[in-house]
Amino acid sequence: MSAKSAISKEIFAPHDERMLGAVQVKRRTKKKIPFLATGGQGEYLTYICLSVTNKKPAQASITKVKQFEGSTSFVRRTQWMLEQLRQVNGIDPNRDSPEFDLLFENAFDQWVASTASEKCTFFQVLHHTCQRYLTDKKPEFINCQSKIMGGNSILHSAADSVTSAVQKASQALNERGERLGRAEEKSEELKNSAQQFAETAHKVRLWWDE
Repeated sequence: MSAKSAISKEIFAPHDERMLGAVQVKRRTKKKIPFLATGGQGEYLTYICLSVTNKKPAQASITKVKQFEGSTSFVRRTQWMLEQLRQVNGIDPNRDSPEFDLLFENAFDQWVASTASEKCTFFQVLHHTCQRYLTDKKPEFINCQSKIMGGNSILHSAADSVTSAVQKASQALNERGERLGRAEEKSEELKNSAQQFAETAHKVRLWWDE
């Protein structure tokens, strides 16, 4: 099981939440944190996760999840409601960069994703989620590549593929329906012809018997 699948199962599923996306990160600038603040547990991996509740009305949130060295389990840390997100900074709109910043109402973090591709995928999911679940006060996306915001995103491509498949299936059903309709009409014509032939044959037989 991948780390992200394990996070979804351990952290979000028990709280009736669905994880939409996650990105493994490390800080660009280290914070001066007292040793006791981390519980003295040593090195750890950090994931920024995006989730939504299954219960209606759905509420989306961003959660910081950690996995400490030597442990197979994950720990939920800070969590923000999506409404608290004020700005998403992609750092460089002209190249694939793993760096990004997240600005919340009461926090500001500077991150580096494990890969630029993973950051791009997470940004696409985050942007789509903001458009879907936030009616107002949407966060500002700055210094982001156009493929994150528009038609080249994997989300739009997937949606287009699904729409195309549905249209093709609908067209095939319509064509099949037309063929079946024509077959039914022909069957009805043959049935009527056979009935007329039988009636004519019966009349001829009666006339001959006379």
